[in-house]
Amino acid sequence: MREFIEKLPETARTYLDGHMLDEVECIVSDLAGVARGKAMPGAKFAKQSRFYLPNSIFFQTITGDWADATPEGYTEPDMVLTPDFDTAMPAPWTADWTLQVIHNIDDQQGRPVPYAPRNVLKRVEALYNARGWQPIVAPEMEFFLVAPNTDPGQSIKPPMGRSGRPAAARQAYSMSAVDEYGPVIDDIYDFAEAQGLEIDGILQEGGAGQIELNLRHGDPVRLADEIFFFKRLIREAAHRHNCYATFMAKPIEGEPGSAMHIHHSVLGVDGRNIFSDPDGSETAAFGHFISGMQRHLPSAIALLAPYVNSYRRYVPDFAAPINLEWGHDNRTTGIRIPISDANARRVENRLPGMDCNPYLGIAASLACGYLGLTEGQDPAPECIGDAYASEDAVPHGLDAALELFTANTAMADVLHPEFCRVYAAVKSLEYKEFLQVISPWEREHLLLNV
Repeated sequence: MREFIEKLPETARTYLDGHMLDEVECIVSDLAGVARGKAMPGAKFAKQSRFYLPNSIFFQTITGDWADATPEGYTEPDMVLTPDFDTAMPAPWTADWTLQVIHNIDDQQGRPVPYAPRNVLKRVEALYNARGWQPIVAPEMEFFLVAPNTDPGQSIKPPMGRSGRPAAARQAYSMSAVDEYGPVIDDIYDFAEAQGLEIDGILQEGGAGQIELNLRHGDPVRLADEIFFFKRLIREAAHRHNCYATFMAKPIEGEPGSAMHIHHSVLGVDGRNIFSDPDGSETAAFGHFISGMQRHLPSAIALLAPYVNSYRRYVPDFAAPINLEWGHDNRTTGIRIPISDANARRVENRLPGMDCNPYLGIAASLACGYLGLTEGQDPAPECIGDAYASEDAVPHGLDAALELFTANTAMADVLHPEFCRVYAAVKSLEYKEFLQVISPWEREHLLLNV
């Protein structure tokens, strides 16, 4: 056990100081970003170097059905999972001393499984590295705290605040609004500190009970791991205070949706930002990255907006850009250039929804920029003014998004053709399942009127 403990990061060792490790949760992310895996006693985990899960976990839809996406037939061969000890961190909400460990996923020949989301992001980062580049990302997480909802037929409602009133809408940046659910925020901070996760800031967003949590910038895989952990952490904090945390793109009718804005920069071999010249001016590479976003984001939307609900967020003049315009300090554009000095010059992609898998959302966004850097084309002219007046450039539904996704062979070459095949099969089945559901709107307006 001592040899195993020495492999752990300092945060995990500090957490266990003076305590016996009771349990280890061996986890991976499926296509939806749900944690899958096994829990085992700490003593047993310390003695084994790997464990196994069937590859079918990546063929499952959000409803629990399985897509016919296995080239070898539905035999469910095992994948080999080995612990990435750098990801080991506490689960401080449990009753005993528990660690979570994300695992690497290979096939039985030792090759990375191409449709494992974390492997997809690693592949994209490796393509950057092969050209002497290091991508840097900084994600923003938006989510809602909502009242408990045990009946899917009922609408989602805001949570009750400490004042005894429901959380108020249209109170962006209000400190009083954040104070209404301060105990949840306190637990989020406490859990994050115990896990060694750094929060850059928390603020009230425009929706009732809607919060934005900003993360520090860094390596794409590490940041995706942190979002993967944060989603579980936030849900656990909410459960402690009789409310739910939801990362749905559009959970409440009439309220804004929740985004996962992603900021990108790229370092060269000298460690300098390739978006800025030594004199501080914008480089050609900066324009090429933006051009890649403009040219390839439409075919990446299936990854950035992965569910039928995702497209309810793309509403004009409702805090979610639906265009491919770019501009400096302009939040109406889909591609925003925030105010910064030359060393921190970056490109913000405002199209991803918070419901996307963080590994796949970051991978898809970086893939667009990578294709732009390698294609070397200039972007369209900068948008000055209100970009909401621009032509819609985002697919209006999951079916249209999947058509664009499957047609872009350049994107498939970056992400991996086998991943794209499996992803499209799973999402197509989800869409077919959705088409079988009759909504309250249809019953209200069509039952007796048509």
